[in-house]
Amino acid sequence: MKKILAIDDIKENLVAIKETIEDLMPDYLVLTAQSGKEGLKIARDEHPDTILLDIVMPEMDGYEVCKKLKEDELTRHIPIIVLTAIRIDTESKIQGLEVGADAFLSKPIDTEELIAQINVMLRIKKAEDELRAERELLDEKVKERTKELKESQEKLQKTLNDIVIALTSTLEIRDPYTAGHQKRVSALSCAIAQELELSKDKIECVRIAALLHDIGKIYIPSEILSKPGAISPLEYEMIRTHPAGGYNILKDIDFPWPIAKVVKQHHERLDGSGYPDGLKGDEILLEARIIAVADVVEAMNSPRPYRSTLGILRALKEIEDNSGVFYDAEAVQACIKLFKWKKFDYCIDR
Repeated sequence: MKKILAIDDIKENLVAIKETIEDLMPDYLVLTAQSGKEGLKIARDEHPDTILLDIVMPEMDGYEVCKKLKEDELTRHIPIIVLTAIRIDTESKIQGLEVGADAFLSKPIDTEELIAQINVMLRIKKAEDELRAERELLDEKVKERTKELKESQEKLQKTLNDIVIALTSTLEIRDPYTAGHQKRVSALSCAIAQELELSKDKIECVRIAALLHDIGKIYIPSEILSKPGAISPLEYEMIRTHPAGGYNILKDIDFPWPIAKVVKQHHERLDGSGYPDGLKGDEILLEARIIAVADVVEAMNSPRPYRSTLGILRALKEIEDNSGVFYDAEAVQACIKLFKWKKFDYCIDR
């Protein structure tokens, strides 16, 4: 049964309203309260469909009651019809509207107008309730879908990471002398990218591309990769094919970042002296320019079959001497800062 709450400090008024409404609207129960405080409690407990509210009451007038009803999450959606013996002038209406009143009726109350106004409020409340229910249902569906998409994204991310690790491990099996090289380059590249305050998305691109930057060496015979001593010009030319080889391996994988292009460009140099395409300056992706710096530093600071480690100081001197010539100046400064001032550590096993 639908409920209507009447709030008035005069008992006779409440009796008259109750008898009128229940006589003309027998399917409705009329609840009554003789004070604002009592009315607030009944509204919270019973959740009426409409409230008839007198304005002139002691202790707490109708304006204050209306304001409290509209501020309460449990009662703020209940339509309120203000009933008053005071002439409803513009100022009174504005005051009533400011505290949330939905309609106004003057005393003495016209029965037909009262019933018509109640029916209007009930229709409005029904429509608003249905709209809120649909919105809540939609919100719940959005939350569920968002959760599903997040779980799916996390699963895809894990799958992607597993694939990247598998590819990296495959190369390291063939070239044990550079085992860990790609991971260390990735760690340093990410640190440089963070120092440059790149977005999380770009940092993730740097991380993945750095982990895969030498994947093209799969095409190079292992005896060349692990050969002690000097390599021949022909062997060197074969090694120089690995960026393009990496691009061919990765170009058809649907990464959310330009991984294949970054891998292809990690040996390009700002002055155009790099390979495989002799790109210059901003023709080289920023992610590739960052990896180029990290790659040189890590390679010089690690032993190779044809030489012992050259040391971090020599590696840092190399990038500093060629800052803005071969290597991106901002990436160089970030890298130097990491080692000299922030005591950078790869945090992985060599």
